[in-house]
Amino acid sequence: MRIWHSHRAISSLSSTTFKPPSPLELNHLLQLCSNSKALHQGRQVHQQIIVHGLDHNPFMTTKLLQMYADCEDFKSAHLLFDELPHPNVFAWTAILAFYSRNGMSGECLGFYGEMKWRGVVADGYVFPKVLRACAQSGDLKMGTQVHKDVVTCGAELKVQVCNSLIDMYSKCGDVESARRVFGRMVERDLLSWNSMTSGYVCNGFFRLAVDLLGSMRLEGFEPDLVTWNTAMDAYCRMGQCDEAWKIFEQIEEPNIISWTTLISGYSCIGKHEVTLAIFRDMVSKGEVFPDLDCISSVIVSCRYLGDLIHGRGIHAYGIKIGTGFAFYKSAGPALLTMYARCRRIKDAVNVFSLMDESDVVTWNAMILSFADIGMKISALECFREMQSMGIQNDQTTISTVLPVCDLVSGKQFHAYISKSSFSLVIPVWNALIHMYSRCGCIETAYSVFSNMVSRDLVSWNTMIGGFGMNGFGQAAIQLLQEMNHLGLIPNSVTFTSVLSACSHSGLVDEGLEVFHKMSKDFTFNPQMEHFSCVVDLLARAGRLEEVIGFIKTMPIEPNKSIWGALLAASQAHQNITVAMLASEHLVHLEPEYAGHYVTLANIYASAGRWDDAVRVRKLMESRGLAKTSGNSWIESGN
Repeated sequence: MRIWHSHRAISSLSSTTFKPPSPLELNHLLQLCSNSKALHQGRQVHQQIIVHGLDHNPFMTTKLLQMYADCEDFKSAHLLFDELPHPNVFAWTAILAFYSRNGMSGECLGFYGEMKWRGVVADGYVFPKVLRACAQSGDLKMGTQVHKDVVTCGAELKVQVCNSLIDMYSKCGDVESARRVFGRMVERDLLSWNSMTSGYVCNGFFRLAVDLLGSMRLEGFEPDLVTWNTAMDAYCRMGQCDEAWKIFEQIEEPNIISWTTLISGYSCIGKHEVTLAIFRDMVSKGEVFPDLDCISSVIVSCRYLGDLIHGRGIHAYGIKIGTGFAFYKSAGPALLTMYARCRRIKDAVNVFSLMDESDVVTWNAMILSFADIGMKISALECFREMQSMGIQNDQTTISTVLPVCDLVSGKQFHAYISKSSFSLVIPVWNALIHMYSRCGCIETAYSVFSNMVSRDLVSWNTMIGGFGMNGFGQAAIQLLQEMNHLGLIPNSVTFTSVLSACSHSGLVDEGLEVFHKMSKDFTFNPQMEHFSCVVDLLARAGRLEEVIGFIKTMPIEPNKSIWGALLAASQAHQNITVAMLASEHLVHLEPEYAGHYVTLANIYASAGRWDDAVRVRKLMESRGLAKTSGNSWIESGN
């Protein structure tokens, strides 16, 4: 519509032959072309300027180069810039904006340096462009220098400049400075609050981001869609996806970012059935259409569920909405690993062939696919082939290969890491801790953990999990206490790892104490996996009556993992009554699974309840269920 208006205005101007256009009219037309990105019409105005002898007017030349820069014709803009004997700040701003907008941070910062050298004083329009370039390049040193220039030029009170400073410091990892700028602002707008909230989230300060949402409303600012999406992202990254869902339900018109945040959030915490349900809900509503990021997240859930049918359907849908290259560049890695998990190796290899073989991400996905299904030798061969092709590995490559290494090759990677650029990359060291823990070298794993320059929450969770798998439950509890002392906030995985460590170490009372402290001391609401850990903890110790009492007090409906753990324990302790209870619940929860019927019939037979055994087998046959050999929970007592 804006292009039509500018075209109409230019046509009207061309037909008015009796009166030459004034500079003001031409300026207005150029502005229309800039606003609507109407390059063709802008060139027509340029011709009018030449025809009427205004092309040597510095003011008109500046407006022309602004128009060309806004319309992405950088060559014409720069040619006009070079014609100006003394370009003013507006001319410099147009070129800086082009560089900044197109991600050319090095050129933008270099051009800003030249502008300063020529003695042109920057203003409130220049600084946001330059600060954006600092944020893009992660150049904190240059960003700090630009901040000094902001103060020198007296622009530190401008809201737009302060917002850009907050964004720059946040993206460069200096949240403290971002918060300082935010705190000193005399006036804030909604973007100020959103920038600070986003800064907290992208630097891992999720709780502070959520708290800022409350402060924002106290100061009279109503959240917009960006605010809500950022808050949802914070909750999802904390593993509190149900809280994110509550926010989602408050949004009148959620966009694709809202849906994708929720979908990827549940996928990340392992609730893949929920992920697929949300995706189906989004598609059925038809108000928002999934993009490639959304599709990638859903395919990840299909991978973990081994859901080949939905995975194939989403694959077909993805091809329809995007070009082949764009689709496979975005969703290819998830798709490849999904097919591999479903044992469709030919399909996985086919996806691999459609991806960019010069991209390390492609190889990382293939290595992960082999590792995921236990084909360790193939994973290592894939790594060697990648090396032979001269493709530089990255931190993901190392982190993916380490889990399939034996102790000898793992130690070789350890030596390589210590000498390489990965020596400060936390995920690589986390993978190394896991490798040593898996190989039973728990002391070496703890040595790696202790010597890390910096750690993230995954580091602590991995070390706690390592202690657990090697039977050092007390050490796992001690590490949780150390986290608390340092002010680190555990997440769902932390508590699951500690409870599992207690279970495998026979520390029943200690595990129960950790479970009760979750809500009391850490204000963390236990999830299904934590209840499952407690059931396993009590069941392994043979305290089956306590397990039943615990299950009855659960605030959520027990799932198959709860009853499955109880059934396994009752089998081990030869408690027919409890086995019967657990098996009956499993049949109710999964009526389509034949193995549960056979198990229950066998338990009835063991108890001498032959009529019930026959009844259950007939029920199974009436539902057309066939027993797959080897799937019974317990063996028949006969």
